[in-house]
Amino acid sequence: MVTISNFMERQRKDGSSFIVLKITGGLELVQSSSTGNFYATVRKCTIPSTFSAEVAKTLVGTQISGNIVRVNVPSYEYVNKRTGEIMQLQHGYSYQPEGSMALIGQARVTDLEIEDGKSISNPYTLQGV
Repeated sequence: MVTISNFMERQRKDGSSFIVLKITGGLELVQSSSTGNFYATVRKCTIPSTFSAEVAKTLVGTQISGNIVRVNVPSYEYVNKRTGEIMQLQHGYSYQPEGSMALIGQARVTDLEIEDGKSISNPYTLQGV
């Protein structure tokens, strides 16, 4: 299950706008490859919608079946704000409806959150819709 946690207005290349839903997966414990410490995080991505902002607002908190899955994407640079380290990443996250192989929406990795809500990197950004 995933939860609609927010919504945002985005601009198309032609200048028109549309609403995307920010969805958040369940809690995961991930082990740091550099320190070996575990931290709590959630996967996030955005999916396009046909809703108005008013309708999208009413959907925040709604749970839908499916998962947020890791997907391979073209290589991109990621800068760790804490250390300044530049890394090449080749993955992002997409929503996968339950029982389907389809992938919807996509977000590049740019933010990891720990239990207390503090950022340990950057915010997730929309790759493209």
